[in-house]
Amino acid sequence: MIDIDTLKNSKGPKLYNKAKALIPGGTQLLSKRPEMFAPDVWPSYYSKAKGCRVWDLDGREFIDMSIMAVGACILGYADEDVDGAVIESIHKGVNSSLNCPEEVELAEALIDLHPWFDMVRYARGGGEAISIAVRIARAKTKRDTVLFSGYHGWTDWYLAANLADESGLDGQLMPGLKPNGVPRGLAGTAIPFHFNDIDSLRETIRGKESEIAAIIIEPARGEDAPSEYLQALREIASEIGAVLIYDEITSGYRMCAGGIHRRYGIYPDIAVFAKSMANGYAMSAILGTEDVMQSAQSTFISSTNWTDRIGPTAALATLKKYQETQTDKYIISIGNKTQQIWQDAASKTGLQIDVSGLPTLSAFGFKSDQSMDLNTRFVVEMLQRGFLGFRQFKPSLAHSDGELGKYKDAVDEVFLLLSKLPNDEIISSPVAHTGFHRLTKE
Repeated sequence: MIDIDTLKNSKGPKLYNKAKALIPGGTQLLSKRPEMFAPDVWPSYYSKAKGCRVWDLDGREFIDMSIMAVGACILGYADEDVDGAVIESIHKGVNSSLNCPEEVELAEALIDLHPWFDMVRYARGGGEAISIAVRIARAKTKRDTVLFSGYHGWTDWYLAANLADESGLDGQLMPGLKPNGVPRGLAGTAIPFHFNDIDSLRETIRGKESEIAAIIIEPARGEDAPSEYLQALREIASEIGAVLIYDEITSGYRMCAGGIHRRYGIYPDIAVFAKSMANGYAMSAILGTEDVMQSAQSTFISSTNWTDRIGPTAALATLKKYQETQTDKYIISIGNKTQQIWQDAASKTGLQIDVSGLPTLSAFGFKSDQSMDLNTRFVVEMLQRGFLGFRQFKPSLAHSDGELGKYKDAVDEVFLLLSKLPNDEIISSPVAHTGFHRLTKE
């Protein structure tokens, strides 16, 4: 057991306090801020990561049973096959006045996985990739308005939903996001609709049919999209001449190679991928039909760093290993076992929890008025036992049954402790934030 005071006085929390004076918000990614987990206690920084293990700045080792680089490292940290391919590419030259052939090889591999698509463009992050998809859709249709459901990043087109109404995004995954800095003239160009509510969507569309450039959804995150819902979206987009876009930045590679929409047989005009496709290396892809994608030629979409060799090389190596090892079947199994661990521990101790999500995007929450107190104490107690434990878990190929057994023992122990704590003794340290709202509010 790691003493709580030892965690608080570690190098990581101290460095984070320094970072907040140097980096606005302290981190580059909201999802990695310590306030999301256990303020003043979360290790914050890593010195090394390998497999499903992370070492903090003091050299302490933790088994990562949390977000696994926000879902990016689907094969595990520092995978030898992917890193080996990348190292070889570095020795050949990362960039050049000429283009790397790997970008063509990767395009062929992705289209082989998605034969309903014809063409591919690349970027490095999910936010810029979905923005490229929106730009292409607007260029194709010569229209401005985008209808969307789900979370689609930080860029202007998306945050514009909160210009006309500050609560516009409240019904989506990330409520409370501020549109400060987004041009006011974009008000009304991004309109949210609710997941699996076709009647609401049709009502939103009525009278705007000729204005809508794109309909964008996450085909899965917490749950699979019903096929009848996807079919209705497909029909509506075709009827009004809008581009149907699937945002697979999170769902891609989680349940099968490539996009989860491969399982549905209902195909969009564009699909967007990032995160897991290159096992932690910066890489994203926009796949689409030739009719739509050629519209990229009628606008300006270009970047020096989209032509480097590392991203395509890492993506090719990740896909190869993923298919050889049947990573999808393995991580589904690990995710199902983890959800069962939570449910069994709750049943044995009398704690009330909700377990949700696809097995590869699992989550649980305490059914209590003090749920965030309990969540925070869970994180703290798991840290003391050598785990990055959180209410979310994104399994990887590197998670073994051995690590899962150790995790089960720790969860059983912590749930039992939580079940016996009086309400006023659940947590004495700062409580984690419920979401982004408290991190972004003025």
